[in-house]
Amino acid sequence: MPHVTVLAFVLVAVAALLVGGGVGLLLGLRSRRPGRTRSRTGGTSRPRDRRDVPTLAELLQRVFRSAGGGTAVLAPSGDVVLANARATELGVVRDGRPDPRAWAACQQVLADGSPCEVDLSPLEYRARRPTAVVATVRPLGDGFTVVEAADTSEVVRLEATRRDFVANVSHELKTPVGAVGLLAEAVLDAADDPVEVHRFASKILRESTRLGSLVTELIALSRLTGAEKLPELAAVDVDDVVEESLARARLSAEAAGIEITVDDPAGLKVDGDRTLLVTALVNLVENAIAYSPPEASVSVTRRLAGAWIEIAVTDRGIGIAPEHQERVFERFFRVDPARSRATGGTGLGLAIVKHVLANHGGEVRLWSRPGTGSTFTMRLPVRGADVPETDTPELPDPAADAGRAGGST
Repeated sequence: MPHVTVLAFVLVAVAALLVGGGVGLLLGLRSRRPGRTRSRTGGTSRPRDRRDVPTLAELLQRVFRSAGGGTAVLAPSGDVVLANARATELGVVRDGRPDPRAWAACQQVLADGSPCEVDLSPLEYRARRPTAVVATVRPLGDGFTVVEAADTSEVVRLEATRRDFVANVSHELKTPVGAVGLLAEAVLDAADDPVEVHRFASKILRESTRLGSLVTELIALSRLTGAEKLPELAAVDVDDVVEESLARARLSAEAAGIEITVDDPAGLKVDGDRTLLVTALVNLVENAIAYSPPEASVSVTRRLAGAWIEIAVTDRGIGIAPEHQERVFERFFRVDPARSRATGGTGLGLAIVKHVLANHGGEVRLWSRPGTGSTFTMRLPVRGADVPETDTPELPDPAADAGRAGGST
């Protein structure tokens, strides 16, 4: 509710209370006068019982209680005159008394006559919302004040995410750009040594490729998070997505000595964008290759699970600790930063997978056990199927996937 509307309502409500309910009494007296209502046809109907019509004071109370924000009116003594349920939820009022910070702000407002803002966020850590509360305190005159509070937890979280993202992007871009500059200087200094020139030039190529990949994935992520309109979804053959993804990941697998096994075609179809789905699956396969030991295997399987189509990528690598599993889909989060940089990872691949699946009405799930391996599962609605809101099938297990995956690429 806008502040002006709430303030106007509170002014009227307090005035009504201070007058002693005069308006309510007046309406109450009028409500006792029976009257006849004229029908649309010109006749008269039976007397209407005005006792069923709420008084102005009652209507004001209803508006106050249904306000979206936490609103409380405080008397000059600090007593709570009025407070809605939301004010209690946000901590403006506790056990019938105002939060000490809110009361201190009210005293300041009464002293200088100007509205002010006060942070009423919980002092102790809370895993559940609200974690951040901001209130505006305004004078009502005659020593009365109104406190209007709002839950700003989501705003605070998004701002923190934005700051972290900007800081991470700056760092990630600065590293390869700086490396290219230093390597270029090294090439100039070793201009008369072909062997050194070749060595430094190879490093420049590797860093420029990494920089190009980072920029490309940043653009893709920006597109997926709403900066650009997504293409229209069409019928996509899941087998084609798997085939193209494995073809694109084959060079990485061969370079790392990783064997990729895949199950038989399933003939499944989804509504989606083929390019985006291939990008997501390639990211999962490349991630599995990067975190697998040499001579290990990565399996790709697909199956129909109710109203969902699942494409699972399983590795037998180092696995992911439970405390990291919720964060692996965050931008730039790395379980092992040194390993990611060595393999050229940007830290954006799994974030892209998450957003691709979300834009297709699906999700990505993770099963992992340290020392055993990990399974990332892309879940997409079957084409034309009604997807249930609550569906929690058992996640694939690496051992089971190894048995289902037959051939190799």
